[in-house]
Parts: sequence; C-alpha cells; structure tokens
Amino acid sequence: MTKFVLASHNKKKLAELQSILADLGVEIALQSDLGLDLEPEETGTTFAENSLIKAKAVMEASGLPAIADDSGLCVDALNGAPGVYSARYGGPGLTDTEKNTLLLRAMNGQSPRSCHFACAITCCFPNGDVLTAEGRCNGTVAFAPMGTDGFGYDPIFFLPGLKKTFAQLSPQEKNALSHRGNALRAFAAKLEDYLK
Repeated sequence: MTKFVLASHNKKKLAELQSILADLGVEIALQSDLGLDLEPEETGTTFAENSLIKAKAVMEASGLPAIADDSGLCVDALNGAPGVYSARYGGPGLTDTEKNTLLLRAMNGQSPRSCHFACAITCCFPNGDVLTAEGRCNGTVAFAPMGTDGFGYDPIFFLPGLKKTFAQLSPQEKNALSHRGNALRAFAAKLEDYLK
C-alpha cells in the first residue's frame, strides 16, 4: 500500500480525499499525524502555484509523496477577488462569518453576481515527479448566508440550478459537484494511471 501525506491539518479535506481515492489502495495521513507542523508561505499568484508550494514543502519534510490543494472563490464583479486570497480575505483573524459578511458588503449593488470556486491539486513525489489536477464549480453570490453545513464561503455560494447554497447540501451532494470534488476525481484518474 502506497502511503501519502496530505499537506493540511483539515480533517474534512482528509475525509473527502480518502473517500475519492479509497479504491486505489492508497493510505493517506494528515501532516500533523506525522508530527509535521508546516505552514509554508503561500506566495503564488495562482491556486496551482500555491498547491505546489505546500506539496513540495511537506514532501521534503516527510520523505513521502505529498498531496496539497489550494482553492478559493472568484467573483466576477470583484475582478476575480478574493481568489488566491480567499483564506486571508479581509486580513488575519477574521472568522468565516466575518469574511462572508465582508464579501456580501462588497457585492452590495454589484451585478452580475456570477462567481466560481476553483481548486488546484498537486502531488509531489520524492523522485521529482509531479501530478496536477484542477476543478471548478460555477455559481452566484447569494444575497444572504443560507445553510449550516460546510465551511468558508459555502453559505453564500448559491447554485441556481439547485436553488441552494453549498451550505444547504449534504457532504455527499456537495462532493458530487464541488470544485474540490471535480479536481479530486481528475486527480484520482491521473494517480491511478501513475501507480500502474
């Protein structure tokens, strides 16, 4: 069984990754499970650059293949913001609720309200090989937060076709169409080929 390390402390991301990669016979651990407390500085200008920075740092520290993702919300009326700064939007120390409130304030009177979530996944191997995959999910910015599930911008990411936000979906429904789910499925197909 091939062992991988996830360049994250997020147990929800680990569960999502494990459920999608379960059939490949790989074992995945959080970096914190290996005693690593790395927070590499995300200096990239794209999601792909940031995921590479994180995967490379954790691979070098652990000696194991490392998987990282970087994702965020890109709002058309805000020229793609918050984008790669989604996690740091509004400055350090803001809660998800405060970031959502700030974004809704920025969207006051703005149209269109179209946006998308983007996700880039990178896996760095100790032999120098790198696998990448990207995923996307289109939606609109809701007028107010709705739903209690999920995290981050999920309560204000509205899917017009379903008339629900990400925060109103079950984890299974969200995984089936989310940016991270799409990126993980693309990554799983590449990883399966690579492991052959």
